[in-house]
Amino acid sequence: MKLDSSTLVFAGIIPARFASTRFPGKPLVDIFGKPMIRHVYEKAKNVFEIVYAATDDKRIFDAVVNFGGNAVMTSGSHKSGTDRCAEAAEIIQKQLNRKIDVVVNIQGDEPFIAKEQMETIKDLFHDNKTQIATLIKKFADNEDIFNANSPKVVVSNTNEALYFSRSPVPFVRNSDKAIWQKQFTFFKHIGLYAFRTEILKQLAVLPQGNLEKAESLEQLRWLENGYRIKVAQTDIENYAIDSPDDLKRLMSMKNLNDYPH
Repeated sequence: MKLDSSTLVFAGIIPARFASTRFPGKPLVDIFGKPMIRHVYEKAKNVFEIVYAATDDKRIFDAVVNFGGNAVMTSGSHKSGTDRCAEAAEIIQKQLNRKIDVVVNIQGDEPFIAKEQMETIKDLFHDNKTQIATLIKKFADNEDIFNANSPKVVVSNTNEALYFSRSPVPFVRNSDKAIWQKQFTFFKHIGLYAFRTEILKQLAVLPQGNLEKAESLEQLRWLENGYRIKVAQTDIENYAIDSPDDLKRLMSMKNLNDYPH
């Protein structure tokens, strides 16, 4: 059944923690006069009526409130942004006394997140069968499909994710690896997720699965438990500010729009 997604209540939630191993305090690093989380928040606010940062750190909470944003405090024991979003969604619904139909998990270290990408993921909920949604992008010819830090996605003919892997999948048999990308179209995963709220609540209590343990990819837990992940293609690249070197490169530019060219 096709639905008008404009009748659904969407909430953009930005999970943010201070204690990052690779880059402590990164949500608050200054980027052209604003903390990074503010860049993400303002972009999300262009798409979603309801936007909140979800954190376990008062410094982040205070920073968001100080620029006029919404924030909620969540547990410090969450192992993933998905779990943090699930708790935040419960808190927000109680605060607003309003039902949220779909939660969109927006990465707090991606100040380049595009409005078009968020609109695309919203549109996947025109279909009432969509439980979880995410985005994929074709690997460019000059990109390394063997990079384990860039997860690959195998997609069905009905645009649902069949599997995610850090290895190139599928294995192109009887072909030299150097020309695999000429033999097959490989897709990378773009880490923007959306969930029906009742599905998100179920996902938050699932135990870690064997596939997730093997690949260290949380979304495999959902597939292993029979949940369906709808995908849509994007042509827009996402760039995370995940390390001090990423920030240094960004700050060598004149403005946000110049990165990463």
